[in-house]
Amino acid sequence: MSTETTANVKRVTATTFIEMKREGKPIAMLTAYDYPTALYLDKAGIDGILVGDSVAMVELGCETTLEATMDIMVHHTKAVRRGVKRALLVADLPFMSYQISTERALENAGRFVQEAGADAVKLEGGEVVADQIEAIVDAGIPVMGHLGMTPQSFHKFGGYGLQATTTEAARRLIDEALLLQDLGCFSVVLEKIPSELAALVSKKLAIPTIGIGAGVSCDGQVLVTHDMLGMFERFKPKFVKQYLQLGALIQQAFGEYIDDVRTKRFPAESHSYPMDPEVFAEIERMVQEER
Repeated sequence: MSTETTANVKRVTATTFIEMKREGKPIAMLTAYDYPTALYLDKAGIDGILVGDSVAMVELGCETTLEATMDIMVHHTKAVRRGVKRALLVADLPFMSYQISTERALENAGRFVQEAGADAVKLEGGEVVADQIEAIVDAGIPVMGHLGMTPQSFHKFGGYGLQATTTEAARRLIDEALLLQDLGCFSVVLEKIPSELAALVSKKLAIPTIGIGAGVSCDGQVLVTHDMLGMFERFKPKFVKQYLQLGALIQQAFGEYIDDVRTKRFPAESHSYPMDPEVFAEIERMVQEER
């Protein structure tokens, strides 16, 4: 764990990400959806925090990310912002918040920055959202792209399978990555694509690639925090490394608390507030006299 403190470290910006790629320094990102998680991530020295639309699944219990709305995302981004002093804060534009029109995309990207305090926004897709990306970048809002397995399109893909496995699909992904760079994106997430292809794309781009299930050759990595902490049990992607079984530890702590309450081991005297004996004696006399 990093021993850096927010007092002696400059804030990470979109430009910092590009500089880190140039210097060959890997970028570490994780998701956060609440103040305490953001606080600890920032203290640990994380480079970037993504308020992902994955909040719908891992925090709200939804079946897909499609149920995340702008109001939900703004609410959680505000909470995360309060805990972040150093890291780059990226907010995920949710399903149908940018696809409808360039105007809608620009308005919602502006909400994230103006209302929620985000440093940048992320959206999925390439050529089909080129106009939206260009408008957001022109407005001065940094944009992180997202290619490969894009969860908002899982109906189109028929699930969450590996993407860009054919010559045609791989060529299209390379072209779209270059397009995102030309449009002014400061980085691009590559999700669930072959590691060899991700390495090739990373070499071709001047902006950093952030991998999630895309191998070690990307310029950085991102994971859903609930996955890497063992707090999401519905499924575990192959690309996730679990650093802690926090869910099991939390459940154990809850069980111990329930047992302590039922056996009256809690609260103990050390958890209670005594009254001045003379005051209590007077109250007892008053109660007895009232009888």
